[in-house]
Amino acid sequence: MCCLFGLIDYRHSLTTKQKNRLAFALAVAAEARGTDATGIAYNSKGKLRIYKRPWPAHYMRFSIPGDATVIMGHTRMTTQGSERKNRNNHPFPGRAGAMSFALAHNGMLCNDKYLRSSLGLPRTKIETDSYIGVQMIEQKRTLDFASLQSMAEQVEGSFCFTVLSQENDLYIVKGDNPLCLYHFPTLGVYVYASTEEILKKALGNAYLTSKKPVQINLGCGDILQIGANGNLSHSRFDTSALFSSYAFPWAYSSRISHGKKEDASDPYLEALKDVASSFGYTPEAIDRLADMGFGADEIEEFMCCGCYEGMIP
Repeated sequence: MCCLFGLIDYRHSLTTKQKNRLAFALAVAAEARGTDATGIAYNSKGKLRIYKRPWPAHYMRFSIPGDATVIMGHTRMTTQGSERKNRNNHPFPGRAGAMSFALAHNGMLCNDKYLRSSLGLPRTKIETDSYIGVQMIEQKRTLDFASLQSMAEQVEGSFCFTVLSQENDLYIVKGDNPLCLYHFPTLGVYVYASTEEILKKALGNAYLTSKKPVQINLGCGDILQIGANGNLSHSRFDTSALFSSYAFPWAYSSRISHGKKEDASDPYLEALKDVASSFGYTPEAIDRLADMGFGADEIEEFMCCGCYEGMIP
């Protein structure tokens, strides 16, 4: 479970200090969904730049330059690939033809190794499942709706991707993981985060609560492009490969023994319950798995991928 966040100042109405304060407020609020690593991507002086560290967001000190008008960020809760190897952290750099881009992902992908083999993609030292998205876009040699649609329709698991191009176009590929997007028309600013609660907290800390935003609704299967000029373009992808609902293995409950019961007050478990509805489950279902003795990491893997070998007798 991670968090996506960012801002688009398409009318150049924010000062450098305001952009840094807002980006930092978003990152710190996003710690609710991940503290293992933090990263941002932006364009400055014609080059795409990525700054990431294996640190909680409140340890970060952003120095976003004045000419950067789009900031794409990520806070990470590690599921695959040690955060201590900074290459495993988001955002990831990529190049599609002549276009540099950065990609960040919230969720968990189950078939990254299969896709790397079946599509003939090169081996990589990056261990994070999310990186398969970068490789699939690179293979298409272009960053557009078609390449994003192809990627979204082949990966399996749970996801929401954000992709920032060297031309300051931000793409949101909305799978079954949450994302909340606000537009401030009077400012010419878009702001987003994985949940509305995180977004509201960040805006309060950045002193933007006095402005009235318009929420832009995104559904599962939507691909949204926010241009450098603030214009919106839409596309769709087929969601049939997504795990939209699963059946918990209640029938096996009497045959499974995992030892110590998971602590119901565990913050990690509580965080999973907060986002359970995004995966088609209820908080009560998560509690029941915990009562059966499954750990929070096992429950998260089942939520994201629909199966966990330890849950099958």
